[in-house]
Amino acid sequence: MKIIPLGHSGFRIEIEDQILLIDPWLTGCPVFPEERRAEAIEGASHVLISHAHFDHCADGFAIAKERDIPAVGIYDHMGYMEGKMGIKTVGFNKGGTVMLGKVSVTMVTAAHSSTFNSDDGPMYAGTESGFMISGEGHTIYFSGDTDVMMDMELFEDLHHPDIGILCAGGHFTMDMKRAAYAAKRFFNFKTVIPCHYNTFPVLEQSVQAMVEAVPNANVIEPEVLVPIDI
Repeated sequence: MKIIPLGHSGFRIEIEDQILLIDPWLTGCPVFPEERRAEAIEGASHVLISHAHFDHCADGFAIAKERDIPAVGIYDHMGYMEGKMGIKTVGFNKGGTVMLGKVSVTMVTAAHSSTFNSDDGPMYAGTESGFMISGEGHTIYFSGDTDVMMDMELFEDLHHPDIGILCAGGHFTMDMKRAAYAAKRFFNFKTVIPCHYNTFPVLEQSVQAMVEAVPNANVIEPEVLVPIDI
């Protein structure tokens, strides 16, 4: 299995018979080299979208249309975009599980917001979410944008994820200290990959606080388009 960071909160996950793009933001992202876009999306089978904010879905639906692959996410948002863009979608909801080939994806709660801009102002787009992605003997918890939640205790009991991809930049989400607290308090991760940091000056710039706070897990500082082999 390969987890390939795409910058900010975007990832390409090559797992089982699938290549999943999660929250890809490639166009205009300060940390993604746009000349490598074709490489990033090559062979993608699905696009997973955690919520409607531009830094998580600015490119996802366009990639789904370009490659003629399904966008996967909260039912309300997927249904709207399917009608608007004529794309394939897989819409489901919290606690629901879908099979993408041999890969199991369960939608879990997050604590954030989810709107997109329209001519009439901000539009509601369902609710924010995270994902439990299981295959090849591993379960990845992709937190999406969230704060720490007591729900995370249930996530561990129900899914036992060994890999955590956790937002950790602060300001819009939990910061490194809070994400590290979540990792220690609720989970038994073997690997932690922080994200949603170091993209803008307002966000945290270093993972060191998490490295120091979570000594029992391998905290990996993601590098854009550098594969993490699991």
